[in-house]
Amino acid sequence: MKRKRSPKNRPNDEKPSKRIAANASPEANQQEDQDDVVVVAIGASAGGLEAFTDLLSHLPPDTGMAFVLVQHLDPKHESMLTELISRSTRMPVLEVKHGMRIEPDHVYVIPPNTTMTIHDDTLRLTAREEARGLHMAVDYFMRSLAEVQGHNAIGVILSGSGTDGTLGLAEIQAQGGVTFAQDETTARHDGMPRSAIAAGCVDFVLPPSEIARELTRMASRPYIAPSGKDEAADLVPEQHVGLKTIFQLIRKSTGVDLTYYRHTTIRRRVQRRMIVHKMDTLPRYVKYLQKNPAEIKALYQEMLINVTSFFRDPSVFEALKGRVFAGLLKKRPANSPIRIWAPGCSSGEETYSLAIALLESLGDKVSSLPLQIFGSDVSETSINKARNGLYPENIQSDVSPERLGRFFVKVEGGYRINKNVRDMCIFAQQNLLADPPFSQMDLICCRNLLIYLEAPLQKNVISLFHYALKPDGFLVLGGAESVGTLSNLFSLEDRANKIYARRFTAIRPAVAFSLGRYPERIGPGTKPHLVARKEPSWSAAEAQKEFDRRLLQQFAPAAVFVDEGLEVVHSRGNVDRYLKLSPGRATLSILKMTREGLLLELRNAITRAKKDNVTVRREHVDVKTDHSVRDVTFEVIPLRVANAHEPYLMIVFEEAAAEWKQRQGKRRVGPLRKDTSSKRLAKLEQQLAATTEYLHTVIEDQEATNEELQSANEEILSSNEELQSTNEELETAKEELQSTNEELSTVNDEQRSRHDEIVHANNDLKNLLSSTKVALVIVDRDLSIRRFTPEAQRILGLITSDVGRPFDNINASLNIPDLHQLVLQVVTDFTPVERDVHVRSGKQYTLRVLPYSTMDNKVDGAVITLAAESVREARLAGEAVLADHPADMMAVLDSDLRVKAATPSFCRAFQITPGVVQNLSLHRLNHVFPDNPELQKVLHKAQQTGEAIAPFTVELRMDGETRTKFECRLEPITLEGGAKVITLSLHASFGQERSAQTGG
Repeated sequence: MKRKRSPKNRPNDEKPSKRIAANASPEANQQEDQDDVVVVAIGASAGGLEAFTDLLSHLPPDTGMAFVLVQHLDPKHESMLTELISRSTRMPVLEVKHGMRIEPDHVYVIPPNTTMTIHDDTLRLTAREEARGLHMAVDYFMRSLAEVQGHNAIGVILSGSGTDGTLGLAEIQAQGGVTFAQDETTARHDGMPRSAIAAGCVDFVLPPSEIARELTRMASRPYIAPSGKDEAADLVPEQHVGLKTIFQLIRKSTGVDLTYYRHTTIRRRVQRRMIVHKMDTLPRYVKYLQKNPAEIKALYQEMLINVTSFFRDPSVFEALKGRVFAGLLKKRPANSPIRIWAPGCSSGEETYSLAIALLESLGDKVSSLPLQIFGSDVSETSINKARNGLYPENIQSDVSPERLGRFFVKVEGGYRINKNVRDMCIFAQQNLLADPPFSQMDLICCRNLLIYLEAPLQKNVISLFHYALKPDGFLVLGGAESVGTLSNLFSLEDRANKIYARRFTAIRPAVAFSLGRYPERIGPGTKPHLVARKEPSWSAAEAQKEFDRRLLQQFAPAAVFVDEGLEVVHSRGNVDRYLKLSPGRATLSILKMTREGLLLELRNAITRAKKDNVTVRREHVDVKTDHSVRDVTFEVIPLRVANAHEPYLMIVFEEAAAEWKQRQGKRRVGPLRKDTSSKRLAKLEQQLAATTEYLHTVIEDQEATNEELQSANEEILSSNEELQSTNEELETAKEELQSTNEELSTVNDEQRSRHDEIVHANNDLKNLLSSTKVALVIVDRDLSIRRFTPEAQRILGLITSDVGRPFDNINASLNIPDLHQLVLQVVTDFTPVERDVHVRSGKQYTLRVLPYSTMDNKVDGAVITLAAESVREARLAGEAVLADHPADMMAVLDSDLRVKAATPSFCRAFQITPGVVQNLSLHRLNHVFPDNPELQKVLHKAQQTGEAIAPFTVELRMDGETRTKFECRLEPITLEGGAKVITLSLHASFGQERSAQTGG
């Protein structure tokens, strides 16, 4: 559920809604601000001009939209694009200047050698940067547009090679915008549209003319209703019922309850799906959902907002490296693991970014510290992508070349996370609002997830994070998020980067693991059911405390104890004269409890005491009580409590002039009057003595009974305390077991996923070895047989039980006395060996021994292959062809595009050793042949068709750095035995050739 950044860090649905209203009245349009212009970002590369002109030619000139074309241009030449495009539309076509304001019904074209962004409907240009590999101009602008326009952004990808624009469309779609891609069958170069479609971030796949018609349809009516101050209040009962039905459908299908997700976000997602399916009313869309389970899945995936990137907000990661990671390493035992959790990790970029930043921060200490980094998300699709760790080439704009080289491996179609980094990251499908959390975490990084939750869920999630962290743990939130009213659980360490430190709490807050299970919301007029609190019983210790409290209250001055947030923690004496509860919601903030006349002086004194760490005294402050005005003196005293990081304040109140009342009275004793009747007096005395004796008896019995009851009560209270203590321990153990079980389930899922990958890879390898016609034997470093193909089994006479036996046992099948030394030499020197050999049947083969490389670029054995005579003939034929042209830069390639032979001029010009280049695949010469889609396409054509290719220009690196243009020729040749080879000849321009010869 991710993600946004600062001013973009607020949800897109909280931005003022804009509308496409070309059909609005002139009066309404005059009231519309220029900020309401909807911008359509169009990205293209090779072949994009033709597609863009086709799109513009089918657009009316008064859609009310502004169109911005971001085309890949030569940075060293002026562009004629503006003039060419203006011929196909009646809208004004302008080349962008820095600070140019966007206007409706205009077309804007990016100038060469620039990077463009948008801010407040103003286009801004910066010089193009080459430091990060490929220039992703389309991604850069579309991301900027998504930040500014949110759900009103529209993105279009037309013809072009590469993957630029994929991340930009994903960002637009994540913000609730609409995305288009050109139909691959109509694109001259389908790389960019195909990449975007494969990423799943395209709503409409259409030809350019149909894209224009769809944009016109969207412009002819407001596809997003204007939002008022409170969109929830604008919902009619029919829409409330519709949303409730949608929640029920999603909960039934996925098990996830979206009731307490932010409703504005949910409505935007629903409206976006309605746009895609061209539906005008919510009831109609609800019926469509009920009939199409696949649409429920699609809507659910959009609700999750699975979009993120590597090192989003780089300053956060620098702060983590400089403050958090350094703090975690202090006084840490050697065997204590560093545990990090990234909830809502989406496709894993955030988790891997944390792992990379931690590895960079640890430096040489990596090997001595165990690291555990957990990533969780409710989306199973996203978790599978994260586990795979494969990302497109576009990440070059977010990841520096140094990090790409150290933590990534270049593979076909993009980059894969290094195995060492992947092994320390564990991913699990987890519903943060319903499943038990991880525990004992040093750091939780949950950025831009809370902004999509309603307030009740936000509070519970923050309490959950407090439970999951260690006492000295840290929490990182997004730029628009905070802990809210739960500042007693976390203290703010870094305001700019929203880094919080866990606070110690005397009473552990209650944590409910199933946060998503809430009762139905209370409707108006319904009274909630309140459960009466049961008053706790008193023990002897509590009675002693009460005695002390009463004694202090009677004779000690009135005082209060407040924490760093100025919340009253404790009080002594009679503070009613100075403090009272304020009307409204109850609060213990001392500044809200002060009586009239005390607030100003008290606030100033507290501010000075906190700032200077000194005792501040204020005298003769007039404080108004209920019936009088008192002359009060008070002191604010800073305190530091042992084992507590935050400071406390003690505030002592006293009367400036105590009022004493003199009580004087004289006891007057009058003379006793004598009763004239002595008999009556004697009778009364007897009755009084009897009554007194009876009362003494009753009192003694009562005291004995009370002692027995008190003794029994103390025993019961003692037993109750023990039971309560045991119950608390059991609750704690239960929570720890739940968290441990969740971690074990996560590890089990991870291991199961990796086991499945290994099984699939093993099956693929088995089928590959069974289907190939090449005799291949793999041996380990001890030259024991690890695997072999059926062809090797036939030629060398191997059997299944030979696996694990030394390779020397099969040497008798080959006429090679020094085979053992050859293989050892390859394993030791990493240098391939090729030789012509004979088997026992007398047939001749070409023996190749290559080093066996692991994913970590370590040699762990050798690969031995036996190629038929046709391969040898290809090599000999190649050498014969090159013998006639020793001065030319030529190479001979086999049908698999492996170099069979090369002229000395070719090797000398590109600084290649002749022995190394032989039998290497052409694409492995990375320092000579950089990524060149045109060259790859032509080679593939020559490989498939066997036809000669007309001369064409190609740019290569002569010394690994300098780029040089060559005229390239490809000519397929069929040998007598039927084998096919391709001759590759290069011819540099006169100036470059002369320079090369001079340098040689």
